[in-house]
Amino acid sequence: MWKTFLGKRILGFKYAFKGAWMLLKNEASIQVQVAISIFMTFAGFYFEISTTEWIFQILAIGLVLSIEGLNTAAEEIANFVHPDFHNKIGYIKDVAAGAVFFAAVAAIVIGCIIYIPKF
Repeated sequence: MWKTFLGKRILGFKYAFKGAWMLLKNEASIQVQVAISIFMTFAGFYFEISTTEWIFQILAIGLVLSIEGLNTAAEEIANFVHPDFHNKIGYIKDVAAGAVFFAAVAAIVIGCIIYIPKF
């Protein structure tokens, strides 16, 4: 069954869910970001944000969590390839962390645009 098109898609979903669970279980940064995401979701309901605002908020949350997952993967690969400190590995890890920074700043700006007028 797992060799069929549908079977492969089901297995792919299983692996994706497993990866998401591993991130949530093992990575403190993702745990903090998920907590912030939950808080912002409750804020969205409390302030009754518009459909468009929900779309932007959900996209911002998804972007930050996705980029953080990619950052974690890059760090894990770098640590596996070269467990000791190396300037090039440090550069790669810093660049990946920088990508998370850009996504987080964009999410903060979106959050400010949505919520500052509510106050």
